[in-house]
Amino acid sequence: MQKFDWNDLQGFLAVVRAGRLTTAALQLGIDHSTLSRRIVGLEKALGVALFDRRSAGYVLTTEGERLIPDAEAVESLAIGIRSRSDNAALGLVGSVRIGTPEGFGTYFLAPEMARLATQHPQLEIELIANPRMFSLSKREADIAISMTRPDTGRLHARKLADYELGIYAARSFLERHPPIDGQSSLAAHTWVGYVEDLMWTRELDYLSDIPAAPPPRIRISNVISQMAAVTGGVGLGVLPCFMARREPELVRLLPDQIKLFRGYWLVTHAEARDSVRVKMVADYVVERIKVAGDAFWKDS
Repeated sequence: MQKFDWNDLQGFLAVVRAGRLTTAALQLGIDHSTLSRRIVGLEKALGVALFDRRSAGYVLTTEGERLIPDAEAVESLAIGIRSRSDNAALGLVGSVRIGTPEGFGTYFLAPEMARLATQHPQLEIELIANPRMFSLSKREADIAISMTRPDTGRLHARKLADYELGIYAARSFLERHPPIDGQSSLAAHTWVGYVEDLMWTRELDYLSDIPAAPPPRIRISNVISQMAAVTGGVGLGVLPCFMARREPELVRLLPDQIKLFRGYWLVTHAEARDSVRVKMVADYVVERIKVAGDAFWKDS
């Protein structure tokens, strides 16, 4: 077997995760022809074809599938060596990517970035606030905020907070419709909820916890757009209290009868825990959660 270097394996993993050569090259910051040569060089060194080149993208061969765990093991080793060699000062140079649900990222974490940026001017933060799960093993993020505690993989999870949700409607909606004076009144109204097959976690299935609620007639894939629809008077919706209280147009309905609770977890990969940058940012998020306290996450 011919010699190959880490850059070849790094390029291989980038193509595996991106599915397309051009996308992977862009993520690595190199020309796609350079990446192509690295893949070809790796295949020659190993004496096997790792991908089938198709018009729709690069598809792994059986040999390519077999190489993934070994390549990821080398990647993890390289990350660990680099992280352990960082001292506390150098560890705050570089970037940390945080993947979060859109509500948490937009309404809590994004405003908290100012203090972190001021304290560590050479630190770069990538905040990915999308309604999806983030794979830490595939390096989609260094830190993930999840609504459930992971039960598989080499992951470390810390409970951040429980947050309260309630039923909300716009003042304009309530002015145009009969009063809602009990749970028996809920079924007569239009509801806003999730597109069922786009729920990235079953924790978002709020309406199943409210037996009197009908299936939503207006279905939207993310909570920020749902809140905009409810605020605009489209119908009733279940919203996190920490978001809804920002909108003076919204009124909480039946607060003594209907209270829902969900949780947030901070998750890091086992290798990433050795990184000074990742540990510092994770600890910062935990600290800001404690400072915010229950008054932020629950209805006062």
